[in-house]
Amino acid sequence: MSVERVGVSFEPRLLNKFDMLLKKRGYTNRSEAIRDLIRKEIIESEIKDEEGEVIGTLTIIYDHEIGNITNKLLHLQHHHHDEITFTTHIHIDERTCLEIVVIRGQLSQVKKFSENIKALKGVKHGQLAITKI
Repeated sequence: MSVERVGVSFEPRLLNKFDMLLKKRGYTNRSEAIRDLIRKEIIESEIKDEEGEVIGTLTIIYDHEIGNITNKLLHLQHHHHDEITFTTHIHIDERTCLEIVVIRGQLSQVKKFSENIKALKGVKHGQLAITKI
């Protein structure tokens, strides 16, 4: 793989903060850190601006005692069985559950599934993390 060299100018204070961040995250050089930042921005831009296939995780925390949430979650997951790759369920305490759903599909469908789940009564928190394939 060939690479092209480019120059980047930083104010000393910004460069110092960047170097501290790199050290904290375990980077051995600035180039790889800058490449990672650029890759992240490109992926996030594509996810915002384009339709296409994505893969991601939906992590939710919910109270299984509220309403009929367990059945509603199962119903939505079965409705999207073609997109769901994996699920896991953890009991946090007597009432609280954590569920992780790995989902793959068209961006609009993945987002819609996530929003439908997060909107259920009893879901305390939901977070979708997606990336392009």
